[in-house]
Amino acid sequence: MLLTSPSTPAAAGSPPASGRRGPAPRPLDSVTLLGGGTELLIRHGTETYRLRVTRQNRLILTK
Repeated sequence: MLLTSPSTPAAAGSPPASGRRGPAPRPLDSVTLLGGGTELLIRHGTETYRLRVTRQNRLILTK
């Protein structure tokens, strides 16, 4: 069986397959976000989340 690609490529300005709209997310350095610390509390609505840096320098977000 022969597979071919579509005859017209997707337009550069078309939204991604997920249907997300609006501006692209802006990158933010974790050092800036954490203010030089290793833990940050984030309020989202009525919930509070904890973002922390592990010993292996990974980020963990918990509720």
